Amino acid sequence: MGTQLVWSTQLGAAPGTVVSPLAVGGRVFVVGASGTVAALDAESGKDVWRLSVGAPLATGVGSDGETAAVITQENELVAIFAGKESWRVRLSARSFTAPLVAGRRVFVVTADRAVSAFDGQTGARLWTQSRPGEPLVLRQAGVLLAVGDTLVAGLSGRLTGLNPQNGAVRWEAPIATARGTNEVERLVDLVGSVSRVGNSVCARAYSAAVGCVDASRGSLAWSKPAQGTTGVHGDDRLVFGSEADGRVRAWQRSNGDAAWTIERLKFRDLTAPLSVGRVVAVGDGAGLVHLLSREDGSEMTRLSTDGSPVIGAPVLAGQTLVVQTLNGGVYAWRPQ
Repeated sequence: MGTQLVWSTQLGAAPGTVVSPLAVGGRVFVVGASGTVAALDAESGKDVWRLSVGAPLATGVGSDGETAAVITQENELVAIFAGKESWRVRLSARSFTAPLVAGRRVFVVTADRAVSAFDGQTGARLWTQSRPGEPLVLRQAGVLLAVGDTLVAGLSGRLTGLNPQNGAVRWEAPIATARGTNEVERLVDLVGSVSRVGNSVCARAYSAAVGCVDASRGSLAWSKPAQGTTGVHGDDRLVFGSEADGRVRAWQRSNGDAAWTIERLKFRDLTAPLSVGRVVAVGDGAGLVHLLSREDGSEMTRLSTDGSPVIGAPVLAGQTLVVQTLNGGVYAWRPQ
């Protein structure tokens, strides 16, 4: 498969937590560990704006294409508009999940398993919904997305549908149930990224299971044991994921049956995958991006970066495939 590197840029070392670029509105939003937030033009890679928030970052960036938001390691939620800081507020606990900006609001999920909504223009706290959970939490990005008029968050091993107006719980669907004799064994937090097609939302419970939920009804479609620690992605037919040992697996979206498994990328420290057209893109710890056939997992090509690990899942901005590396390189390719 022919591809061409169309642009690259440097942002400085990435945050210690796994973060992915965000593609929305013809822009690619990226962050650096030192506190740099940048909006890049998806076609050229040039800065639309670049800003330092003055503190190391704990999460990736969330944006609706206009307002962007990040969370610092000092537990501050910072909103940015047109490249300038709009407001910042202190959160009740740490967060490792990028904020969700939607409907003129900014939503966050914190490590105490609380979901909060803030006014996108003023930063005023609108509501907070706290849910009980296990005492331990992953230092890893979780699940937070909008599905129609429902806010969907990953809380422990459950996908939870909330009313975005007031935080009321509409439904809960377990991807995995905590088991074990100690707190570590019982840790089954959901991890990003997720695969959403219409009302079907598929997610991974850390080192426990992969499952799909009908978000219109809040019902579990299926859940299958899986040992991965990164998120999933997919299309209307298949769901793809990287296991902890480097196997790449595909499940039938309709019922969770196994479609294929490949083992030749074992022990390469793989990222979560990205399904795009007839290929599945996945990064590895050596700075390579592997493009696999969606039909059987056969390798179609490899793309090189700066040799440092690819962090987070690749993203698609229009026709451009974008990844970020641990050393802060941002690379973009298009098919020839």
